[in-house]
Amino acid sequence: MDDYDLLVVGSANADLVIGVERRPGPGETVLGSDLAVHPGGKGANQAVAAARLGARTALLARVGDDAHGRLLLDSQRQAGVDTAGVLVGGAPTGVALITVDPSGATASWSRRAPTPA
Repeated sequence: MDDYDLLVVGSANADLVIGVERRPGPGETVLGSDLAVHPGGKGANQAVAAARLGARTALLARVGDDAHGRLLLDSQRQAGVDTAGVLVGGAPTGVALITVDPSGATASWSRRAPTPA
């Protein structure tokens, strides 16, 4: 890795987002809108934001060798983030299941992303 203004160490997840009219109660199913898949994770989001602001940025994280991992790597590279420090494989890419209600309030559940070794 070269000289950087910022090295981000953090999570890189796929966000699975669905709109709902309201949150379900225990044992209840609520129908939602179409599922959208977005690159996410606190570390990945910070790296993209910094790169878009002009910082020379690198990300240290781990993603799975799967479609979600490729989505995350592609989005980082498109934003100008150096991904040489992103390890690939060892476990599936982490995901966050996110519901969004009409007011914009969110609730989320995550499956832990692989930890960099």
